[in-house]
Amino acid sequence: MTTIASDEIAVDTTAERPRRRTASLLGWLLVAALVVAVALAASQLAASGPGARGTLDPESRSGTGALALAELLRDQGVEVEVVRSRAAAAAALDEDTTLALTNPYTLSDDALADLLAPADRVVFLSTGTHLLAELAIGENASGSAAPRTATCAVPEFAEVGAIRPDRLFSPADDVTGCFGEDDAAAVLVDERDGYRAVVEGVKLFSNAALAEDGNAALGLALLGQTDRVVWYVPSFEDTDIEGTTPDTLGSLTPDWVTPAILLLLAAGLAVALARGRRFGPLVAETLPVTVRASETMHGRARLTARAADAPHAADALREGTRRRLARRLGLAVHADADEIADAAADRLRIPRGTLQSLLAGPPPTDDAALVALARRLDELETAVETSAQSPRSGT
Repeated sequence: MTTIASDEIAVDTTAERPRRRTASLLGWLLVAALVVAVALAASQLAASGPGARGTLDPESRSGTGALALAELLRDQGVEVEVVRSRAAAAAALDEDTTLALTNPYTLSDDALADLLAPADRVVFLSTGTHLLAELAIGENASGSAAPRTATCAVPEFAEVGAIRPDRLFSPADDVTGCFGEDDAAAVLVDERDGYRAVVEGVKLFSNAALAEDGNAALGLALLGQTDRVVWYVPSFEDTDIEGTTPDTLGSLTPDWVTPAILLLLAAGLAVALARGRRFGPLVAETLPVTVRASETMHGRARLTARAADAPHAADALREGTRRRLARRLGLAVHADADEIADAAADRLRIPRGTLQSLLAGPPPTDDAALVALARRLDELETAVETSAQSPRSGT
């Protein structure tokens, strides 16, 4: 008979708990720090309007900035001064200076007029419909983005070569249109009162596109005709239009949202710290006892009996018994019930044919018969195992 082990193997995890708890606490603190950092970064990004490092910004290294054009001008000996306020721009202008700026949509018409008044030479690196009307320099026009050469009498454009304009304009009377055809030009030059040039240069003078076609040459032709360039960068911080501050995520969000989010983050952190002790590596523990196969068999038989499925339970019991007997008797795994019954009969030295009904007979019809069958199958297995362990007489 198999001896049931009674000694329990205790696994002491007391020393592991403080170490696991400390590691879990550090992990949750790291997660909380990352969440706070992401939240702060998102709030800063959402709360900021159009920044001071936007499209065609001469100090921006991004693909849409214009630092490459500014550095190219400096390499050609042109002094480039970047200003971000109208007052600084007015103070920096003199007779031999070009004022460069993108579409000043943050300024009112009066502020724009005051800004342009002291400048003899002005180049707009991007424009809009309102600016075209305010300058009375032309209108928007349709056309393809095919390569275009100067095709005008402006001398500084003679060596530019071909460009691919992103936007075309129809010049007004007495305004020269360059790099176009059929009254659709990419560059407008107005010399009626000083020098005013307009071009849509977002995709011509950006850092990502400056090296393409004749873009760099066009930038030098527009901005490199004077010794100095005052590059004014419009922004909402320098606007004179009241009530035009752009809506941000922070301004559109109700006042109660931010405290609610902070409360949820604090609650989540508290729950994580409270339940963090449950996380950690799995601990393998040795079972204190060895369970006999017969006990498992009886337990499963009782469970199946409670389900009122005696035939199915009997089939399961017989299948398990046949499998174990075949292994103990040295038979094949797939041996049929008759072979197993005959081999068991030979081992127990009883007539053949007496065990067939036990291993493959009709199923029991009630619980009592099922329990009796289970008991007989257990007795058969015990007898076969005992006979295998005991020496045969006469040997």
